Amino acid sequence: MPSLPGGNVISLVFGLPHELQLFRSTRRSVPLDSVSPSPVSPPSPAFSVPFLTLFPHVANPGRDNACEKTSYMFLRKELAVRLANTMREVNLLPDNLLSQPSVKLVQKWCGDRYMQSFVELLEYEDRGPEDPHTLHDFLDLLIEIRNRHNDVVPTMAQGVIEYKEKFGFDPFSSTNIQYFLDRFYTNRISFRMLINQHTLLFGNDTNPAHPKHIGSIDPTCNVSEVVKDAYDTAKMLCEQYYMAAPELKIEEFNAKAPSRPIQVVYVPSHLFHMLFELFKNSMRATVELHKGSCEWLPPVKTLVTLGKEDLSIKISDRGGGVALRKIDRLFNYMYSTAPSPSLETSRAAPLLYSMEGVGTDAVIYLKALSSESFERLPVFNKSAWRHYQTGPEADDWSNPSSEPRDASKYKANR
Repeated sequence: MPSLPGGNVISLVFGLPHELQLFRSTRRSVPLDSVSPSPVSPPSPAFSVPFLTLFPHVANPGRDNACEKTSYMFLRKELAVRLANTMREVNLLPDNLLSQPSVKLVQKWCGDRYMQSFVELLEYEDRGPEDPHTLHDFLDLLIEIRNRHNDVVPTMAQGVIEYKEKFGFDPFSSTNIQYFLDRFYTNRISFRMLINQHTLLFGNDTNPAHPKHIGSIDPTCNVSEVVKDAYDTAKMLCEQYYMAAPELKIEEFNAKAPSRPIQVVYVPSHLFHMLFELFKNSMRATVELHKGSCEWLPPVKTLVTLGKEDLSIKISDRGGGVALRKIDRLFNYMYSTAPSPSLETSRAAPLLYSMEGVGTDAVIYLKALSSESFERLPVFNKSAWRHYQTGPEADDWSNPSSEPRDASKYKANR
């Protein structure tokens, strides 16, 4: 087992250094009998709890299965809370979106599959962890729940496509859709991360190819290696489609330890997915801009840097860039420059800096310090409920653009 940085083992297993930290402590369940919000206790990050209380076997392998018991005690309530929040919030989507066949299916799943998972989790509320059969049954249940909800993301994405094809772009509804999907997918990522971590640590899902991983987390994730893997995969797709692909130029700058490779406690698969999506976009833009000169394509440049607080990854291309007016649209689920049905659902949310006619820089910022890593998850409360009830107000600045910016007129068509 690798040594633990600074003696703070909690950062190793739970303290993922990025914006989607995946653990919180919630002390009460959420009633489902009404749409209007009831108070929900605010998120209470678990990072203040000493790691040895949560996963003692990492530092002390001889201590029974206390860590599995702790994980069980946490997950049996926390997963139910997150399911309850999702089930309540999906019903507040705009009616036009809820009327689409795929979204109707997701809504039905919230009443059937989500409720089934919710009820099954509640059955463990009064079952103590001392019985080994309880821990085994709970592990099997988590695998079953994970498989039960596999189709949610592509089905919801298809529903958004159906809505866009039927109603076009509606600024009023789009705001609520964007708000919901950000929260929905964030909650889903965290939900599945909790399940995967438990099943990998305490089940038989351990990957022998990565013996040093703690569940899905690599305590010494080599960032440049993940960058290369993501590039190679995107390059293969680009060459299949365009018969050409730009090369990769990668640089590292480690301000903390200049002679050492940049490593971070992270989930490699999450980082791979973010980088893969960015490389796909950069390669496509580069090849399409330089169609007549595929013998020489400007390379995609990647700079990986590590400072005292931030680990930054910048991907730069010469793909022609994007007009400033369109930058905000790039992170809208209802906007895509690729032919339908290419709708991204990953929401990696890097920062984009684009120069129209030249190219684009996309920067991913990760937390380098586990002590600064805190979970930030959506909470269903009065503020969230109110967001769905009120639409964006009319602009209070003059706008010479020919595109409609006054979303208030769409309220009547909701």
